[in-house]
Amino acid sequence: MIKLSQLSLQRGRQLLLDKADLTLNPGYKVGIIGSNGAGKSSLFKMLTGELQPDSGDLSITSGWRIAHMRQEVHASERTALDYVLDGDTEYRRLENEMALAESEERYIELGELHAEFAAIDGYRAQARAGQLLDGLGFGPHDHEREVSSFSGGWRIRLNLAQALMCPSDLLLLDEPTNHLDLDATLWLEQWLRQYQGTLLLISHDRDFIDNVVDYIVHFDQCKTVLYKGHYTFFEMARAERMMQQQAMFERQQAQIAHMEDFVRRFKAKATKARQAQSRIKALERMERIAAAHVDTPFTFTFEASDKLSHPLLSLTDASLGYAEKAIVGKMKMSLQPGQRIGLLGPNGAGKSTLIKTLVGELPLRSGEYHSGEHLRIGYFAQHTLESLDMDATPAVHLQRRKPAWSEQQVRNFLGSFGFLGDRAFEEVGIFSGGEKARLALALIACERPNVLLMDEPTNHLDLEVRHALTMAMQDFEGAIVLVSHDRSLLRSCVDTFLLVADGKVEEFPGDLDDYQRWLSERNTKSAPQAAPEPKVEVKKEVAPAAPVVDNAAARKERKRLAAEMRQQLSPLKKKAEKQEAEVGKLEAKLTELNEALADPSIYDESKKIVLKGLLTEQADVQTRLANAEEIWLGLTEELEQLEIQLSNALDD
Repeated sequence: MIKLSQLSLQRGRQLLLDKADLTLNPGYKVGIIGSNGAGKSSLFKMLTGELQPDSGDLSITSGWRIAHMRQEVHASERTALDYVLDGDTEYRRLENEMALAESEERYIELGELHAEFAAIDGYRAQARAGQLLDGLGFGPHDHEREVSSFSGGWRIRLNLAQALMCPSDLLLLDEPTNHLDLDATLWLEQWLRQYQGTLLLISHDRDFIDNVVDYIVHFDQCKTVLYKGHYTFFEMARAERMMQQQAMFERQQAQIAHMEDFVRRFKAKATKARQAQSRIKALERMERIAAAHVDTPFTFTFEASDKLSHPLLSLTDASLGYAEKAIVGKMKMSLQPGQRIGLLGPNGAGKSTLIKTLVGELPLRSGEYHSGEHLRIGYFAQHTLESLDMDATPAVHLQRRKPAWSEQQVRNFLGSFGFLGDRAFEEVGIFSGGEKARLALALIACERPNVLLMDEPTNHLDLEVRHALTMAMQDFEGAIVLVSHDRSLLRSCVDTFLLVADGKVEEFPGDLDDYQRWLSERNTKSAPQAAPEPKVEVKKEVAPAAPVVDNAAARKERKRLAAEMRQQLSPLKKKAEKQEAEVGKLEAKLTELNEALADPSIYDESKKIVLKGLLTEQADVQTRLANAEEIWLGLTEELEQLEIQLSNALDD
């Protein structure tokens, strides 16, 4: 349980929280939202002990294991797999103690350590770490690469994998999708849905929040407000709450005006003086209702160049990639004004390669690239932020591109991107990632492009700026090619999807839900359990080489084989049904335990022994449930394979 009681926190001159109250029960999955600088990351630092509140209390269940995703990772010679395994400190402790006990020939103690190691599933730890790396987009060859060989974004992915590897009761994730592509984002969603602990998630990806959390905590005007439901429900509930607050404010203001008018008119009259004094005291005691506060919406535009070409650019028989490696071969593309294209495809298939080729960063390996006479490209990529001059101000960046602009024009333009007052004249090096991204978008907009090539433009942007970017791209009159893990942005701004996969670029005849199914089927086919399929194909190809005998004896033999398969199916079905029932019982028991642990009274000091027993039983049931589910899934798969074989036998 996490509880904030009248908690206040100030950083520098800025008051982040003012007597805030909040209670989060075990098992909650919570989306933490609010404007940049509202105090979301500071809450995480208080939970991990890096910060202390200025007043009030922050309490957390004693003994909870906390895992959190670090935002920085230093260059290291450790392999990616070892770095992820380091997240499980208990695994590393037992591993070291077993090695020491073995070297000192303390075999009785070694046996006990092996039992502990088995209890934490230590023998499968490397396999689990490998699965995390695979899910987050690392290839098999990346597992043994040194951490120092990865770029900054991929190192952040390693931090995420390390946090997921850590056994935890509370998981803190701050913008986990910032450096993920769409495929890894979809995988992470599935992982977090199955997570059994308490999850606190800071994210500005509304689809991701909607699909993972069941509560929202909104940081608003130095308070924390808890809403039940996902982000879409929060938006509706908050709008309703603000309408009610405004109505109550207006009614109170009318009441105050009436009472003040009475006092003005009658306080000097002896017959009404007592009543006037009564109203004055009532006004003094009245708890004032604040007017509903709505942040001024942030907006900007991408004004397109007046001159357009048809097509703006084209590729013919183009082979894309690098000198030593082709990524995409023999593709054709013609980009026309008004086209809105979203690029889909697995990690490493060539989406960013295509964008870099279109912008001219990568030369074609072969084929033709033709640019229109009036082509003007606006290009956003992650290295765009790294290329900003950290010692220069936003105003200097803009003046370098628009030397003829007056200081007032520069101020006005940067103000439309949220750089108000003196902020436009402060060095970029002190800016947050979101502010740097806004500056990069401003520098694109000032050039009035007719093509926007956008590679993950929403990283570091909060919900308000993401919405502004969506509106600006919707109103843009030129062409757009977009790579993004933000499904809301893709749905709102894209008319056509191109699938980049297996060395080809083809139109994808579906929406994002269809793509998720396509990706799931592709991953299933490439999984190890799919290996037996070629054997079935071989049998079918070899069969025509011999004459097919279809007489009474052959039919009788087929019936006999089918009967034998049915005999195998029957006990297997019963076994699977029994195992499914066991899974159901354990799920019901786990639900019962979670409900007991959701009762705030269980955390009283007097019930410490009962709480410890419940938590121990919860951990035991979770382990048994995971094992039962694994057995059940194995039986189900075996059953499906037998049913397929039976169907094939009957068809023959």
